[in-house]
Amino acid sequence: MTRTERFFRNPSLSLRVLFPFRFWFGWYGFNPGSTLAISGAGQGDTAALCAVTTTLSAATGSITAMFIDTLIGMCTEGHAEYDITMAMNGALGGLVAITANCAVVEPWAAVLIGLIAGIVYVFASKLLVKLKIDDAVDAVPVHFFCGMWGLVATGIFCSEDLLLASYDRVGGGIFYGHGNVLGNELLGIMFIIGWTAGIMTPFFILINWLGLFRVDATEERVGLDISHHKGAAYDMSRPDDADIDEMKEKRSATAHNREVA
Repeated sequence: MTRTERFFRNPSLSLRVLFPFRFWFGWYGFNPGSTLAISGAGQGDTAALCAVTTTLSAATGSITAMFIDTLIGMCTEGHAEYDITMAMNGALGGLVAITANCAVVEPWAAVLIGLIAGIVYVFASKLLVKLKIDDAVDAVPVHFFCGMWGLVATGIFCSEDLLLASYDRVGGGIFYGHGNVLGNELLGIMFIIGWTAGIMTPFFILINWLGLFRVDATEERVGLDISHHKGAAYDMSRPDDADIDEMKEKRSATAHNREVA
């Protein structure tokens, strides 16, 4: 079966934006809340730092992902399109990347972590499309690739003072002249990959052998919303072909005029 790239129209842009913002709001319970207490000496400062770094990384990741994707589109297609999906997933990538280090990095480092997370997300997303790996919600670019970057970033930007204040441990990132944290983070990445692959690979092999890994081709064409959930969640209707052709001709003419100029 030939696999082709296909993008689906969002059924509701408002709900599409609301979904990541709901995660973003919950992340303030996740990161600052992981302090587990606020009344002890320095605990309030640590929780506040977590909230600040979480905000900065998410915001920077959102802006970076959208504009990197826009620049790529301008270079490859000759026109600018601003994809809100890239912005929202870029924010999630920034949130994932800052989670491992929210208590041990300075606010300026959180901006850099979010910026690089936005770039990592965009290129990881396009890599999966290039490899024809179906990831409808870009979970792998957000959680796997940005998560790995977050662990590496901890080993780079971990402040020795903040590490001592938060965990009562001596050390820091390579930016501060230490290498112990980076070594631990790299070991963590390898352990997580090994654990996940070791547990899930036999599981996937088993359900594939039982014939439960995927539905048949007919149900794939109809869509699981209809075949399993009694209704279509997405508007799959196409715009008028004449309008599409007219738009392409206008863009082609605009790009040609730019080259001549």
